[in-house]
Amino acid sequence: MTAGIYNIEAVEADGTEKTLSEYQGDVLLIVNTASECGFTPQYEELEELYQRYKNRGFQVLGFPSNDFGGQEPDTIENITEFCETNYGVSFDIFDKTHARGNEKHPLFAWLLDQTAPGREIEWNFEKFLVSRRGEVLGSFKSSTRPTDPQITSMIETGLEQS
Repeated sequence: MTAGIYNIEAVEADGTEKTLSEYQGDVLLIVNTASECGFTPQYEELEELYQRYKNRGFQVLGFPSNDFGGQEPDTIENITEFCETNYGVSFDIFDKTHARGNEKHPLFAWLLDQTAPGREIEWNFEKFLVSRRGEVLGSFKSSTRPTDPQITSMIETGLEQS
């Protein structure tokens, strides 16, 4: 099971291909994002979590998607500028991708298979927490704030595990 996520490739915002094995050993919070969504202010809390835990082996991975209400229509260059300028985002943002449907990125297909086979992501800012060993610890709906005690407790537990 652990090899699953670490064999997946994704394209970073700058166009560089990255294999998720580069994150092996870190606790990951993976989020499908959008810049024109009611949940967009969650970028601020995602950055807060990243700053709080990054020195302990925690990463936030943002995957912009235009799949929900057309709320991420811009180019990746403008998306990253928006995130940095408005929310001080310094965690890794990847290229725009599909989070649902027949064209969904293999990462989201894998995450959904691990949590709820047959389910689709319902909206922007769904969150998936992955352990240092590459196991999904939990998934959270868009309405669950990144700093919700349920998420932070699971992050802290995940960081304590080897």
